[in-house]
Amino acid sequence: MREIGIGVIGTGFMGKAHAIAYRAAPAIFSECPRTVLRLVADINSRAAEAMAAQFGFQRWSADWKTMLADDSVEVVSITTPNVVHREMALAAIAAGKHVHCEKPIAPNAADARAMMEAAEKAGCITQVGYNYIKNPLLKLAREMISGGELGEITGFRGIHAEDYMADPDIPYNWRVDPSGGGGAVADLGSHIVGMARFLLGPVAAIYADLETVVKTRPVASRAAERRAVLVDDIARLTVRFARGCRGSIEANWVATGRKMQLGFEVTGSKGALVFTQERLNEILHYKANGSGFVRIETGPAHPPYGLFCVAPGHQLGFNDLKTIEMAEFLCAVAGQSHQGPDFREAWEIQKIIDAAIRSSEEKCWIEVG
Repeated sequence: MREIGIGVIGTGFMGKAHAIAYRAAPAIFSECPRTVLRLVADINSRAAEAMAAQFGFQRWSADWKTMLADDSVEVVSITTPNVVHREMALAAIAAGKHVHCEKPIAPNAADARAMMEAAEKAGCITQVGYNYIKNPLLKLAREMISGGELGEITGFRGIHAEDYMADPDIPYNWRVDPSGGGGAVADLGSHIVGMARFLLGPVAAIYADLETVVKTRPVASRAAERRAVLVDDIARLTVRFARGCRGSIEANWVATGRKMQLGFEVTGSKGALVFTQERLNEILHYKANGSGFVRIETGPAHPPYGLFCVAPGHQLGFNDLKTIEMAEFLCAVAGQSHQGPDFREAWEIQKIIDAAIRSSEEKCWIEVG
């Protein structure tokens, strides 16, 4: 079995999620090549050393560029703030690596396009971290929609709401720095926009209203001095899909009490589907003239659930979705089919985010070109 050497940049939430998934994927998916965790890099050397010891990386470094000249590293995972994604991705591509990059891919569509074009020119396999669409029930939903089970699609309502920025005394950080692009519209909005595209296809036009709720934040923890916030906390989007229907999308990181409200409702002439990540192992299906919504619970009948557990009702979790994502990526690197989403799809999502920001500024509909 072929071995693929892995390098991970970043040791935070996503860096650890990547390490878990890279270790788990070959054990769960028989067709997945074996992985070797070669190198983890972080500007915080103590964090890099600790993560190397925790997950079994062969080496660690405080300089991410170390892995570029390392021929044993075939795949580079970028889990840093998105303001540095372009620099890291372009350097990794130039060094002949395949690249996984967390979302949003870049602060703006121009950077995303440069990354996409460089990867495609080099023949680099790319992946972007939209792991929620790897849920077997999301794949089922797309199949039901494309197969006509809902009839003509008449509407979409999507939301991604959390409360991790609700406290006004959370210090000013990279999430609210405009050099990294939009606020909630990019950080959370990219997930639900990507999910909308996954289910219903391209978005043709958008009208958006972006709101900054927390106007200032402390420059540091418990500091008296505060700094103005120039990015959005809540984004409300009205969208027109290329297929003809319309819908609404909300991204909100100050939604008090919400930890992971990523969900949608798709309505059609023959039925409807309702899903929320808060109950990620079930989806509700309504058939027109039926007696009510029927709950579909994920289980072995919905691949690849059965590879994780042979019993229905025992449920998948966040890291399982990440493992599915990484298994598909690794198989693509090994020459099997590539399911994405890749840098091109992430560029398409970023174009919608950019259009939303522009629409809110200009207070008009914007065509997504």
